[in-house]
Amino acid sequence: MGREIVTDSSPYRDISPQPNDVPPLEDVRKSRWERLWPVIACGAGLFSDGYLNNVGSHGLSLRTMRRRITADIFLAAQVIGSVNQILTKLYPTQYKGSAAARNVNSIAFAGTVVGQLLFGYLSDHYSRKWSLMASTIILIVFAALAAGSYGGGTISGMLAALTAWRFFIGIGIGGEYPAGSVACSESSGELKAGHRNRWFIIFTNVMIDFGFVVSAVVPLVVVAACTEKHLRAVWRISLGLGVIPPLSLFYLRLKLAEPEQYNRESMKNAKVPYLLIIKYYWWRLLIVSTIWFIYDFSAYSFSIYSTSILGVVLGDSAPLWKNFGWNVVINLFYLPGAISGSFVSDWIGPRKALAYGVSAQAIVGFAMAGAYSKLATSAHVGGFVVVYGIFLSLGELGPGDNIGLVASKTSATSIRGQYYGIAAAMGKIGAFVGSYVFPIIQSNAPTKTRKGQDPFFVSSCLCVLSAAIAFFLLPHIGQDTITEEDAKFRVYLAANGFDTSTMGSKEFQGRSTSSVDGTGLGPGVEKA
Repeated sequence: MGREIVTDSSPYRDISPQPNDVPPLEDVRKSRWERLWPVIACGAGLFSDGYLNNVGSHGLSLRTMRRRITADIFLAAQVIGSVNQILTKLYPTQYKGSAAARNVNSIAFAGTVVGQLLFGYLSDHYSRKWSLMASTIILIVFAALAAGSYGGGTISGMLAALTAWRFFIGIGIGGEYPAGSVACSESSGELKAGHRNRWFIIFTNVMIDFGFVVSAVVPLVVVAACTEKHLRAVWRISLGLGVIPPLSLFYLRLKLAEPEQYNRESMKNAKVPYLLIIKYYWWRLLIVSTIWFIYDFSAYSFSIYSTSILGVVLGDSAPLWKNFGWNVVINLFYLPGAISGSFVSDWIGPRKALAYGVSAQAIVGFAMAGAYSKLATSAHVGGFVVVYGIFLSLGELGPGDNIGLVASKTSATSIRGQYYGIAAAMGKIGAFVGSYVFPIIQSNAPTKTRKGQDPFFVSSCLCVLSAAIAFFLLPHIGQDTITEEDAKFRVYLAANGFDTSTMGSKEFQGRSTSSVDGTGLGPGVEKA
């Protein structure tokens, strides 16, 4: 005799998450503000990701405005940010070709991946709140240290110090993903049904995109105020202002309580059955990680068009402030798609929003690649900017808004931090791989036009692939998916001999938070 165990959690089974002796999340007695502010406090820290990454890692060097796109420029466009532009101008001989210039991209990726994996574990095994506080403190301390980089009084020492602090900033940013986003998704379960996805997106992905915009505005304003005669002050002020976002959230996060769902379902006081978890979630985690990997891998090539637009518009001898100004315009394109996508995700669900958005982006990408030789000219640059803006907006409406939402709602609460951290880390690894693959694609292109076209043909094809994966292999994700998934996971664990009474904080241990049938195993699972 054996037991029939349900291991496939997709599509969702008809399991009601209504408790036996614990009220549903939406029935917990709290005011609207008490329900909303944890979502804000947990998710808004991703603004730091957008600001510090864009100020310190993403942008265009001064030299990219003087040449057409080559493999080297393509790489520089992604690696060198607003601060790095200034460093290139201040120290043209010491900075160009230095270890700092070569390693800042790798260091940033490595730190973020370490933070995502480390804080994914900590947020599941210890505390959502204190993991979030730790990442906040790391961001505050190392953003300040980066702004004050000294290195013994030499330029090489200063650049080495800046690179080292960038690694630790990456760890703090990485921690915001599993600690902040996961806590944000769990807290959103206490909001009104039909509005939960939009609030999660507004305080995660929209915050990142808003950080991109602010990170483009700040150097523009500081350069205008200080003038180009005081660029040493400009880059330090720009980095130093990155302390403000996490510092402004410090008090709110200090007053946070653990998310209600985490208190009910965590395994921090239990022996974690990793073998059962892997058996249950490996396929779904592979699907989510693959989509995130493809999205970040492909998104790298899209920076080509930013370079091309600025090269056409600005010409060879544009001042620094003008470059920063056009960078603001380009970053503004992200916001319409991100904001509208937050509502679309509630209306049609994250799975369809992701699939439809990335499919539409692929269509525009194919069109842009096909018309590249005509669009990338001064005569048609206006149309180029508009189409490119639509392209960026569709990317945010689809995978930009929804991949994090999917990762945060397709696993049980007890292992959500690690699940999300692994998926997010795969995305960063995808971007890192893309930073090496696409220059190779370009270097093997037979013509100058093909150098611009080929990466986008590849990326658009990958968009179609990720749309198909999302539409056919992701589960349905509804408004109550978090509690439904926890109910099913408890059923699965109980059916495999795990004592589910050890789950949750001490006040919830032994109390059922999901309904099961008289067998204690739940629907769809037979007793031995």
